[in-house]
Amino acid sequence: MSSESPTSKKRSSDSEVAGERRTTTEMARTGAMLALAVLATLFAVLNLKEVKVDWIFGSGHAPLIIVIVISLLVGIVLAYMAERINRKRRQGADPR
Repeated sequence: MSSESPTSKKRSSDSEVAGERRTTTEMARTGAMLALAVLATLFAVLNLKEVKVDWIFGSGHAPLIIVIVISLLVGIVLAYMAERINRKRRQGADPR
């Protein structure tokens, strides 16, 4: 006869399910995020060359990665704002 009660067995199996073991999906997601981080780091390191940036009034020099990141951020902000405007129009035009 075992000294463990059925409740202690249940608790140990609950702790495994509660977070001690990762699912295949979580492991795949973690691996994908790690791969993206490595690629982003390599991209940044390979794009450190100075480039000339022409503005409406004047010009300057900046590392290529900074120009790329700023362009990406501006694109994300513009897409977010366009989606908000589009959502408001759809909500206002559809009275149903």
